Amino acid sequence: MSGDGHLWSALPVPAIELGEDGRVQRLNGTGEMFLNISERSLIGARLGVKIELSVDIDDALARVRSTGGPLYVDSAKLTLPGGDLREINVQFSPLTTPGGDKNHVLILLQPRNGAEHLGWVQGSQVAARQAIGMAEMLAHEIKNPLAGITGAAQLLSMSLSSEDRELTDLIVAESRRVVALLDQVEQFGDLRPPACAPVNIHDILDRARATAQIGFAPGMVISEAYDPSLPDVWVDGDQIQQVFLNLLKNAAQACKGEGKIEIHTYYEAGLRLHLPEGGQASLPLQVEVIDNGPGLPADIADHVFDPFVSGHENGTGLGLALVSKILTDHGALISVDSRPGRTAFRISLPVAPAPNRKGG
Repeated sequence: MSGDGHLWSALPVPAIELGEDGRVQRLNGTGEMFLNISERSLIGARLGVKIELSVDIDDALARVRSTGGPLYVDSAKLTLPGGDLREINVQFSPLTTPGGDKNHVLILLQPRNGAEHLGWVQGSQVAARQAIGMAEMLAHEIKNPLAGITGAAQLLSMSLSSEDRELTDLIVAESRRVVALLDQVEQFGDLRPPACAPVNIHDILDRARATAQIGFAPGMVISEAYDPSLPDVWVDGDQIQQVFLNLLKNAAQACKGEGKIEIHTYYEAGLRLHLPEGGQASLPLQVEVIDNGPGLPADIADHVFDPFVSGHENGTGLGLALVSKILTDHGALISVDSRPGRTAFRISLPVAPAPNRKGG
């Protein structure tokens, strides 16, 4: 197996690699579970022989190779060996192998209704945890040599001319930027469940606001519209504060540090979340973070919570993905409504359970 074997096996989605001749080179473990077929039986075959895809594969391969960019196909039909029909989204992407082979193509399959394929979902979650764990480990290992590079550059700058110091300053600045990115990767890899307790949401918001005004948003006008009668929420206070810090930072970046942000809290009794295992969860406490920036770019508006999707120059695309991960772990919800001049991120949170009272 090639040097990227560990990353390949950890991919959390079904993945197929096709060679220059259009034949299968490999299939990852998640793909074996999803397609219910072994990698060995698929290698060397054309996809249409073993599985039937309602996409002209030869045409898709030709387009990907000619443009050098990915091709997305929504709502494709996939027929498995036993006749099982599934609806999926497909992504074709150009791939250069570690050995330097070109004209290979990576095919990623995404079920449109994962709830019907519980076995695949469970396997995907295991693979996702493996990928996150690997990313966290790599982030930790990379930060150590970066600290040495930064220190060496700072020492060198002491004996250099002002013109040459610009280069060492660039090394230090870029190293720190990479470290900040790795910090976010490590946060994203934190798989510990939230330690929930009753928390006053306004205390958390006030701390996040103060941190923003002192740190990354000193030129912003941040106002509040709180409902003082709100009950406590049932959350991990530190994790939820990170959520609001990320949302405030996102708003400040959208406004280029010179706009207005409003934090609005209110109670909405009717909002409920349908749980996968049945039943419902009530999420009545609402928090909105609203900015008057230009709005989300149209090309990323539907994917703003996906990792590595960013509308900001030099953005990492992990801030809102981390927000989504934390809130999902809490059983909470987040949505966004954006247009030029007004972008509102709305978070729906559970109320703390009433304490047990004895006698009296």
